[in-house]
Amino acid sequence: MAAVKIKLCGMRTAADIELANRFLPDYCGFVFVRSSRRYISPHKAAALRRALDPRVAAVGVFADEDAAVVAGLLNSGAIDIAQLHGGESESYIMRLRELTGKHIIKAFFVQSEHDIARAAASTADFVLLDGSRGGEGKAFDWTLARGLSRKFFLAGGLCAENVTLAIEAAQPFAVDISSGIERGGVKDAELVEKFIWTARAAVGAREQS
Repeated sequence: MAAVKIKLCGMRTAADIELANRFLPDYCGFVFVRSSRRYISPHKAAALRRALDPRVAAVGVFADEDAAVVAGLLNSGAIDIAQLHGGESESYIMRLRELTGKHIIKAFFVQSEHDIARAAASTADFVLLDGSRGGEGKAFDWTLARGLSRKFFLAGGLCAENVTLAIEAAQPFAVDISSGIERGGVKDAELVEKFIWTARAAVGAREQS
């Protein structure tokens, strides 16, 4: 099995970028949803993106944003990938593809096997399975994901204490974390290091088994 990728989401400050450059996750997420407490302006995100190690891909998180706005940020290089976390339809994804050639992640709120089937049918490059619609850090039954044959990001309620179990249960392409690496709403170096180390160690254990 290939190593599971790691995405740190909700990056907002220069200190957050320093952590990313230190621990080198595969992806960093900038949240462009104004209702989120982790919202960041496109201008600030572009500045942080310039400071980010080029080995780390920048993901922009949107919810029902105008496709032209999303494509503009992708085509300008402010972000590398768009993550759609709202009610975006297949026609929206098609429209976005007309405007940009960059990768798209579509998020799905999972409650049952029906939601897994919806994710399987998506034309997005990747899908993300979450336990809540608003990035509230709630887990779902990870075993539901095992029937999904395509690459997916696993999110919702992850932390260093449960990521090994989550990887074993769901077998994701990538794990996505935000609140689980925060103390008092701020990204914490100790929690980031512990999560990344544990996730990578769990994958290593699987590859040797």
